Amino acid sequence: MNFKSYLLRRFTNMSSIPFIDIGANLTDPMFKGIYNGNKKHKEDLEDVLERAWKNDLKKIIITSGSLNDSIEALKIASLSENLYCTVGCHPTRCDEFTKAKNPEVYLNSLTELIKNNRSKVVAIGECGLDNQRLHFCSKEIQEKYFEIQLKLSEDFNLPLFLHCRDAAPTFIDILKRNPNFIKSGGVVHSFDGSLNEAKDIINLGFYIGINGCSLRTDDNLKTISELPINRLMLETDCPWCEIKQTHPSYSYVQTKFNSVKKEKFIDGSMVKGRNEPSTIRQVLDVLASLKKEDPVLLGNQIYQNTMDLFFKDK
Repeated sequence: MNFKSYLLRRFTNMSSIPFIDIGANLTDPMFKGIYNGNKKHKEDLEDVLERAWKNDLKKIIITSGSLNDSIEALKIASLSENLYCTVGCHPTRCDEFTKAKNPEVYLNSLTELIKNNRSKVVAIGECGLDNQRLHFCSKEIQEKYFEIQLKLSEDFNLPLFLHCRDAAPTFIDILKRNPNFIKSGGVVHSFDGSLNEAKDIINLGFYIGINGCSLRTDDNLKTISELPINRLMLETDCPWCEIKQTHPSYSYVQTKFNSVKKEKFIDGSMVKGRNEPSTIRQVLDVLASLKKEDPVLLGNQIYQNTMDLFFKDK
């Protein structure tokens, strides 16, 4: 029996696959039952987390997109030893730097949060560039404060949790210009770019984060099928980025969940159209089919990738 066959038999006999959701927006009002400003049901984050643990989530990284978001993420992370978070400012919200008393004060506030919560903060971000939503923040401001936030990675020896939408050439150029700031590596989450863009990102030492939004088109599926499994990570980007029935990836989904409409909420139920960490199993279903890999082997490899980047010292 060769080593791969041994591993396959060993892992196939395991009762479960360990998961880490590297990107969960648990500060979103939807987990308080609020949709577009309207209260539809009671807060059910506790139930969402309980389902996650029952579905073999071992850790969840709560994504932050602003200073206030980071403060709220840390509060939620304190609820469990298996919850962690990022600290940073999303590209579409970088106007917050300029609207603060002064940008230095805003940056210093992010710095203090990281410094005072080292046991819970596992990455800098979500930061990067987004050319799809320039109506929220201009290119110039995004680029300036993306580069400024990169230095936090060097200062604290923390990996980066990165966002890139229709901005790969400038995004990659900024990373290449700042080699000292990216020594701790990171992940480009919710990746939906081309194969060449993925290769450029991987060659810089970064991982690729895959969720439902990474699997929306046939081109996406072809690209993801060609990426090396030792550079992949799983995420939900919940409450967004679910794998929808209209996506070509849905035909590969083996794990199904029951849900109810938010207007007919029932205690303990999943909410239709609101993604949550438990559905990370569906992302693995799709990846395993695309890569023609045993899901247990693949899941364990991706789990190890994630531990190596975010939790090597924990």
